Amino acid sequence: MSKTSRAAPFPMEQSIGSQVRRTHRLFAQALQAALAPQEIPLGMWYFLRALWEEDGLTQREISERVGATAPTAVEQLRNMEKRGLLSRRASEEDRRKVHFHLTELGRSVETELLAYAEGVNRIAMEGFTEGEIGFLRLALMRMQDNLAKAKG
Repeated sequence: MSKTSRAAPFPMEQSIGSQVRRTHRLFAQALQAALAPQEIPLGMWYFLRALWEEDGLTQREISERVGATAPTAVEQLRNMEKRGLLSRRASEEDRRKVHFHLTELGRSVETELLAYAEGVNRIAMEGFTEGEIGFLRLALMRMQDNLAKAKG
């Protein structure tokens, strides 16, 4: 069977969305490989990051920050609790809400795991100037804002 090639009106290499997706996949693969010795799955990593930045978030708050669906958050938080990385506590203001707090173990892995992420970022940004990195960060955040506004 032969492949037919035709000139695409909008080649993938010119698509910012395609390039961002490919970059994200490569970041994710590199980070997962770095986290593997600690047996921290990539999905759990994002939840840890959210709680390292602000401990005591509710499931909804964590889901929003991580970009996870409610069922994914429930499963991930349950797994983290089983591993002793976090505990749940009922809200003092609203007993219907549950807040998730890092345990001593959850806090103790922060420095080591963040070092892995910093290493992946260093590799990815090799050869970039500080100005280029700042511009890239600004451009990506602007794209996120534009897409969030368009979403409604």
